[in-house]
Amino acid sequence: MMSQVDKILRYIKENPSSSSKDVYDGLGLDIGYATLKRILSKLMVDGLVVSKGKLKGTKYFISPSYELLYPIEVAEYFKYEVDERQILGRFNLELISGVLSKIQIFTEAEERYLQSLQEKFKDNIEHLSNVEYNKELERLAIDLSWKSSQIEGNTYSLLETERLLKEKETAAGKPKDDATMLLNHKEAINFIVAHPDYVVPLLNSRIEDIHSILIKDLGVDRNIRQRRVGISGTNYVPLDNEHQIRDALNEMCKLVNNKESVFEKALIALALLSYIQPFVDGNKRTARIISNAILIAHGYCPLSFRTVDSIEYKKAMLLFYEQNNISALKDMFKEQYKFAVNTYF
Repeated sequence: MMSQVDKILRYIKENPSSSSKDVYDGLGLDIGYATLKRILSKLMVDGLVVSKGKLKGTKYFISPSYELLYPIEVAEYFKYEVDERQILGRFNLELISGVLSKIQIFTEAEERYLQSLQEKFKDNIEHLSNVEYNKELERLAIDLSWKSSQIEGNTYSLLETERLLKEKETAAGKPKDDATMLLNHKEAINFIVAHPDYVVPLLNSRIEDIHSILIKDLGVDRNIRQRRVGISGTNYVPLDNEHQIRDALNEMCKLVNNKESVFEKALIALALLSYIQPFVDGNKRTARIISNAILIAHGYCPLSFRTVDSIEYKKAMLLFYEQNNISALKDMFKEQYKFAVNTYF
């Protein structure tokens, strides 16, 4: 059943330039007029609705960021099989310059919440010795290497990953590529920790460098792909022209560099690198490391993604591919930032 908020949003979308009285009378909701006004105010704060005019002349419109930010029920969305879902089948050329560059992904309340966690992180590390700090960073790096690899189908357990990365002991019966993937992750993390300014500003060449570390000895092509690539579980088709891919990456880098919020920078890189799919393979791995590199470069707590369910992560990404909706990925990002601050350091 559609909620009252959904009904209000649908009405405004179908009847732009409506007044609050128009919405109230048009929907006949079982709520008071004052309650409707409070809901409209909340929708404006959340970036889903915008208004023009003042007082009784106020008119409401769906925000340009509505499709990007509107919370979609993930389980409900994926009740439909891949061929049954109505999706944006091809890369949206307007997404970066036409939408993401003009809005704030996190609401003011979300920014305050994340900044409060960041302050807690800063306070925590001020009380750590260099030895203690490096020990915690090592623990996070192992967790990140494990989870980022697991999302891609790696079969190592967390304990096996720890033995491999600390003692170079491979797990019996596991594919050689699984160990290589994990070792590459650790090397990439070590690199961004040792060179914290490497992604400031973010450049295509720096993204390619990180990708090269992550796919070393895995039989994956380096550099920007020159052919079409398919993504399992979706009918979304990324760009297949090398020049367009490079242009999209340039636009993404410009957007990340211009954003003031470090949290937006990190989330945009996480989402768009996966969406653009600039490489034949290793795109989501590269996105997670670049996102963390941005956080580290600005003195923010990195994410391990340790408690993320691999299937839910993939669903959040598919939702972004198919609907350009970032709500599920944003919620996951916030949850993982809270987890990282409260778990490490």
